[in-house]
Amino acid sequence: MKSKTVSIKNIADELKISITTVSFVLNGKAVEKHISKEVTQKVLDYAKRINYRPNLIAQSLRTGKSKILVFMVEDISNSFFSKLARIFEDMIYEKGYKVIFCSNENNDERSKELIELFHFRQVDGFIIVPSPGIKDSIEGLIKNNIPVVLMDRFFDDLDCNYVGIDNERASNDAVTHLIDNQFKNIGFITTTSNQSQLRDRLQGYENAIAAHGLQPAILRIPENKLMDGKEYINDFFNKNTDLDSVFFSTNYLAQHGLETFKDNDYQLLKKLGIISFDDHDMFRLCPTSITCVSRPLAEISAKLIEKMLFLLDSKDENKSFKKDVLKAELIIHESSLMKKCIENQIV
Repeated sequence: MKSKTVSIKNIADELKISITTVSFVLNGKAVEKHISKEVTQKVLDYAKRINYRPNLIAQSLRTGKSKILVFMVEDISNSFFSKLARIFEDMIYEKGYKVIFCSNENNDERSKELIELFHFRQVDGFIIVPSPGIKDSIEGLIKNNIPVVLMDRFFDDLDCNYVGIDNERASNDAVTHLIDNQFKNIGFITTTSNQSQLRDRLQGYENAIAAHGLQPAILRIPENKLMDGKEYINDFFNKNTDLDSVFFSTNYLAQHGLETFKDNDYQLLKKLGIISFDDHDMFRLCPTSITCVSRPLAEISAKLIEKMLFLLDSKDENKSFKKDVLKAELIIHESSLMKKCIENQIV
């Protein structure tokens, strides 16, 4: 037979003390409320003996806090987001919060359903990597005084706290690195998305190309055709046979590209200069290690937590909004170095 749930009232009745006293003790406020050590120990001993577990729903209704956050990313299986999630979870746990991770697949309908679900469940706050058409949903949360921090991408005309990196600068640095290593015909592979992070990466590429008097070669894969990415990339290289290097705007596009080279022209893996935005586990299996733009995971997590805790603790509904833009690092490996240098190393 299922055992009956023990409440704070049951403990108070059994020990013949007030419900308020029991509540203060179990919530760690005994010293603050000047409750004697004897009474405190009596409550704790009894709670341990009966294996008392607090009613989290009742607790959240009483305190107005669930101590649960939602972290919505594009794809939790993506190596960047999964590594970030692992670091964030450990850091926020130390602050007394639990976190629910979910993927929106960059799909507006799915994003809205998840936001509505977790808002109804009364989570304390949202960290969101937004899909392109959910500005109104996020604006609704903010108007309802629900803490929201955007990550990775933002909406130009929406006041909302944000943590990300300087995508334009990171992209410019990556392309400049290729140029410094004697690559002159540099392709850029991205999607047709106009979301802020991809838009800025494209801008960084175009700025670096123009600054050095080179000609751009850009492939924009339609967002609804990403599953066919390898076909688009193969066709792009068949039409641009003079390309000596390529910069991929995301790690999943780089994955498509490397698979395309392997299937159609294996020598391109060694001949081309290659850089990916973000790392990927499969890059370790390539004949040459892949240079990548690396985002500071620990620093991003710390900033997200700092902003979220400030919003959770603030009683001012008219909060100020701030965008924190961090610097990425170019991790240089063999794939982007001057090919003669690599050949000399091999010899």
